[in-house]
Amino acid sequence: MLQCKYVIEAEKISKGRCVMVKTLTKHGNSLALVIDKPILELLKIDADTPLEITTDGQSLVISPASVDRQAKFRKAADDTFEKYPNMLKRLAQ
Repeated sequence: MLQCKYVIEAEKISKGRCVMVKTLTKHGNSLALVIDKPILELLKIDADTPLEITTDGQSLVISPASVDRQAKFRKAADDTFEKYPNMLKRLAQ
């Protein structure tokens, strides 16, 4: 069973999940979610790890982006830059 010292109630640990209550932190004009070091170490992620954020409209799921998805995204971005360089330059202005 996954252990987490930040668990609010013991019954919130279910199916290997550690539930914690966090609040968002103001970061410029945005809000940020600060992830505690023990969770970062558990997931083997750091500031350079690309994260995938998904939602069902009620919940957020944050997980390390898969290598395949990253490679597909990079290829699609490269293809787009190669195919539409002038349009992208105009959009950037």
